[in-house]
Amino acid sequence: MNDNTVAFIGAGNMARCIIAAMVNNGYPSNNIIAANRSQPKLTALADDYAIQTTLDNISAVQQADIIVLAVKPQMMQQLCETLITAVPEIADKLFVTIAAGIPVSRYKDWLGNVRIVRSMPNTPSLVSLGVTGLYATDCSNYEKSFVDHMFSGTGLNVWLDAEAKIDHVIAVTGSSPAYFFFFMQAMQQVAEELGFDAAEAKKMVAQTALGAATMALDSEHSFADLRAQVTSKGGTTHEAVTTFANQGLEKMVSDAMYAAINRAKEMAQSF
Repeated sequence: MNDNTVAFIGAGNMARCIIAAMVNNGYPSNNIIAANRSQPKLTALADDYAIQTTLDNISAVQQADIIVLAVKPQMMQQLCETLITAVPEIADKLFVTIAAGIPVSRYKDWLGNVRIVRSMPNTPSLVSLGVTGLYATDCSNYEKSFVDHMFSGTGLNVWLDAEAKIDHVIAVTGSSPAYFFFFMQAMQQVAEELGFDAAEAKKMVAQTALGAATMALDSEHSFADLRAQVTSKGGTTHEAVTTFANQGLEKMVSDAMYAAINRAKEMAQSF
């Protein structure tokens, strides 16, 4: 499995995250190529992970077995149409995309009948605690296994049985780090109002969030049960949680997540 050459077209944060995870898991750095339009990110990747780099997308694709499309969605059509024109053997390669909002049908319009895996990683993948939704079309079990291994160092992989579920993953894991950051921001603001300095407040809130998430992962109990265990009737926590419920927290969360799903569908229709 380590014999495949993997080319990353685009060298942004998520590409860097996946490259780091692969190298840290023992994948041969010489079998990884990063291509980008500018040199600084490539230089940093070569210095940190000893991978191959190039400013030439075509050259990278020609050398590779697996192509990771890591450019911005609005740049994807032009990239794909350039590749299909310049690389005759394009159909022999496996494509993995980390771009949001572009359905498989569009890639097939731009690249022909290629084998492709859509992926939806989230930003905690940068610290190996992410969740990546994966949907494969026309791929062999070996190819799926390879992609699973490729992302394994970034956190949890979830394989989806329908492409539509990519939009659901966006709402549940892709966008959701921002939900937690927003909640934590609000808690920090109150902590500062109570007299803690900004750095102290941030550490307290972040450590509590980390502890709660770790407890949840390590426990067989549901979130509702865990909440009940720390909510004594008539106590301070009960009063806070009741305030959240009375002010419609559950509906706010539901509305926000469905808004993310609807926006993902709108984005897909724009391509």
